[in-house]
Amino acid sequence: MPLSKNAADLSVERLKEFADGNETFQQTYFKKHETQLLSLVKEGQNPRALFIGCSDSRVIPDLIVQSNPGDLFVVRNVGNFVAPYKPDEDFHSTAAGIEYAVMVLEVSEIIICGHSHCGAIEALYKTSCNTSMIHTAKWLTLGEKAKSMAILALGVHAPHEELLRATERLSIVTQIENLLTYPYVKKMVEEDKLFIHGWYYDIETGAIDYYDPDSFQFRPLSELVD
Repeated sequence: MPLSKNAADLSVERLKEFADGNETFQQTYFKKHETQLLSLVKEGQNPRALFIGCSDSRVIPDLIVQSNPGDLFVVRNVGNFVAPYKPDEDFHSTAAGIEYAVMVLEVSEIIICGHSHCGAIEALYKTSCNTSMIHTAKWLTLGEKAKSMAILALGVHAPHEELLRATERLSIVTQIENLLTYPYVKKMVEEDKLFIHGWYYDIETGAIDYYDPDSFQFRPLSELVD
């Protein structure tokens, strides 16, 4: 359905900021890195890591680790969830990204990055749900195990914010478990050809913690800085 003249003018006006931003990008960053960017066109991409992150607009993968174009193959969704492997021919967006990254691009690392103040995790604790949001409601069930674990660890009457922070971290661990249900992922991990990392990004400080499977704790990523 075509837009009315007023709606079309309003749409154009709202896009102006993005158009200005793209113009600035072309004249500054692109020009400065043109050789590198055109090399990626000619030679194709060869990212080292698959980054599975949340769609939250406050979490920008390349920005928080200062990576370059071509470094990360990024898959983002609500809650940085990974659905368990399901070998059917239905539509599976995140699974397709994992499959392509591992089987075609042959990444050596997979990073599952959760974050503080995650709306998907907070939604798990809300009693009411918009019944028309059928896809969101179904997707959020992938966080229920982490919620149950957090309540079991802290108690149902624990402060709400503590429950949220614990659930955010535990969800990263449960998504790693789901990732390992993918046969080709599990096989490559067992052969030491693929390594999985769980990260927790604090949007209030910019710091990242990583999950240490040996101690079952999250530790500051800064510990790994030389």
